[in-house]
Amino acid sequence: QVQLVESGGGLVQAGGSLRLSCAASGRAFTPYAMGWFRQAPGKEREFVSAVLRSGGNPLYADSVKGRFTISRDNAKNAVYLQMDSLKPEDTAVYYCAASAELFITPISPISAGDYRFWGQGTQVTVSS
Repeated sequence: QVQLVESGGGLVQAGGSLRLSCAASGRAFTPYAMGWFRQAPGKEREFVSAVLRSGGNPLYADSVKGRFTISRDNAKNAVYLQMDSLKPEDTAVYYCAASAELFITPISPISAGDYRFWGQGTQVTVSS
């Protein structure tokens, strides 16, 4: 079995920074895509960022472009999200996600339905 363990959430003032970490435990595997989604109270879960196994062409939601940076370490089966210039609107539960290793057809890294494994979520609260 595969488990995703997240850390790094917390309370920060607007303009501050947080770094989220997510590592896979259990059987060794290298997901094709790893990403981050978030869900604020009363809202649907939304895409934040994703990166493929190659590490190239990271993807970002328009709302976080220029402020968040995603990276992954395949040797550690880990993905990170550096969040800078945080805004109160970023307050949400952040979920790490990992896809399967292989696909017959291409997936959409921004689609939650294309991810197989999910972390438990970590709360990020940004005060004004």
